[in-house]
Amino acid sequence: MRTRIQAVVLPSEVGDFADEVHQVFLELGRTLGAEGLTAECSPAIDIYETDDAIEVVVDLPGVDRGAVRVIIKGDDVLVAGEKTARKARGESSFHLVERGYGRFARAVRLARPCDSHGARATLVDGELRVRLPKIADRRGRGVQIPIDAPPSSSHAH
Repeated sequence: MRTRIQAVVLPSEVGDFADEVHQVFLELGRTLGAEGLTAECSPAIDIYETDDAIEVVVDLPGVDRGAVRVIIKGDDVLVAGEKTARKARGESSFHLVERGYGRFARAVRLARPCDSHGARATLVDGELRVRLPKIADRRGRGVQIPIDAPPSSSHAH
């Protein structure tokens, strides 16, 4: 069962999850202002396929498990939450800030059907892994289709 690296997603609009994103930010004590669903940071995402699952991996260093939500709706997966900013120590100040902080919402559309009820997520060492078991493709299997009797005709020709 060797892992095949393969692109399996298309970009999805976070707007498809407007209600869910709003609810996540309310749960985290944030409200949506005039900027709407615009994220303050955009964590990197890798998506790959194994023989039996699609895996979504998101870089979330420094993010607490309680500050992240993973929501599946149809063929779309949303990862939303908040990464709190680091504070300068004592009298020091920052000279360069390249790492993103703040709220985030990333959505991807899966190109294969997956079992959302069997999905599992873990957050270990700053890496969120969402594993979505694939639904078996039945198109390659022969399926016999029954032939029904024609409806009886009341007209005699």
